[in-house]
Amino acid sequence: MSTARVTEIIASSSESFEDAVKHGIKRANKTLSHVKGAWVEGQKVVCDGEGKIKEYRVNLKVTFVLED
Repeated sequence: MSTARVTEIIASSSESFEDAVKHGIKRANKTLSHVKGAWVEGQKVVCDGEGKIKEYRVNLKVTFVLED
């Protein structure tokens, strides 16, 4: 039997939402052990003054299993 925990992180990318998710999961794995999955709770873009997208942001809920 195992116990899991969920933590929220925000990740960004200048490329795409998918790239932001990949960066977020990669970074979470540096700090958290036993990452099992994540879901995107929200998405947001940051635009420059001319309406062009500068940055894609995602709010991730990351699930990881706690060690005994």
